[in-house]
Amino acid sequence: MAPKSCALCNNAKAILRRPKTGQQICKDCFFRVFETEVHNTITEAQLFNPGDRVAIGASGGKDSTVLAYVMKTLNERYEYGLNLFLLSIDEGITGYRDDSLETVKRNQQQYDMPLKILSYDELYGWTMDRVVSTIGKKNNCTFCGVFRRQALDRGAAALGVDHIVTGHNADDIAETVLMNIMRGDIARLGRCTAICTQGEDTIRRSKPFKYAYEKEIVMYAYFKKLDYFSTECIYSPDAYRGHARAFLKDLEAARPSAIIDIIHSGEAFEVKDEVRATQKTQQTCKRCGYMSSNDLCKACSLLEGLERGMSTAAITNKGRRKLEAQGPAPDNPRTIPYFRPPNTITIAVDVPAAPS
Repeated sequence: MAPKSCALCNNAKAILRRPKTGQQICKDCFFRVFETEVHNTITEAQLFNPGDRVAIGASGGKDSTVLAYVMKTLNERYEYGLNLFLLSIDEGITGYRDDSLETVKRNQQQYDMPLKILSYDELYGWTMDRVVSTIGKKNNCTFCGVFRRQALDRGAAALGVDHIVTGHNADDIAETVLMNIMRGDIARLGRCTAICTQGEDTIRRSKPFKYAYEKEIVMYAYFKKLDYFSTECIYSPDAYRGHARAFLKDLEAARPSAIIDIIHSGEAFEVKDEVRATQKTQQTCKRCGYMSSNDLCKACSLLEGLERGMSTAAITNKGRRKLEAQGPAPDNPRTIPYFRPPNTITIAVDVPAAPS
């Protein structure tokens, strides 16, 4: 059987089938439609303004590497007028993050973007290796997720940027919808599909890949021969998200549109006013100045539990009661540096040494 022609240009030979639509297309048409769809997502949501300073959350993985490449490409092609930076968080995971950061450093050279690296050890005094050795693997993703979110905001503030973009793709968002349904988390279910979020004291954060399938991101990286790190986090196999991911893959195999359908379902959810009224209002953490719905933000609570040898204190009610029964924290507890809003911190960028 003769090879099929591309369904879009009808000239070149089709070499791939789009997981998202099932179309058989050529490589050049795939690049064009993928980039155009991301551009349409950006413009329809009005994510950026000319002159914005935008930090790209860079882990060295496929999603963030493709995001950096596509953002640079679209910024030049459509003249967005953005100043782009790479922002990486070093969680302190030996054999994983140290290797992936080497990829990020190469991406810095390849894409000619300034790079800022902020570590958990620098910010919290703990690495994830040390956290896991202390608490085990049961709740380690809770610690990492909370620490990472705050670290991104702090790194972005240090860069003086207006906006953070992350490589969260359609699969990630659909998984989050499923997780929030399974956990009955009404508060997060009402906002997890938002393409852009921003708290009163946090930096605007968005997901240009909201409607991009993970498989297509992998194909884009492969055909573009991009330099990325492909190893999964060594602590992630035990994560709760893995169950939602496995379920979603089964749904996708039976119905490829399931991923987008779940996102659209999540977008259609509306939280009733009486439920919204019961949710805590945002305030400022009394210890570190970061946004919080309690006197202490989640990161400070987790850190205090680690420091006092009760790692579940900020995770379970039983752990919290046990911590409270021990009385107030010591006089000089380890604390997170006080959070300063953007544009009030001196910009610090890790610049590579000049070639000899």
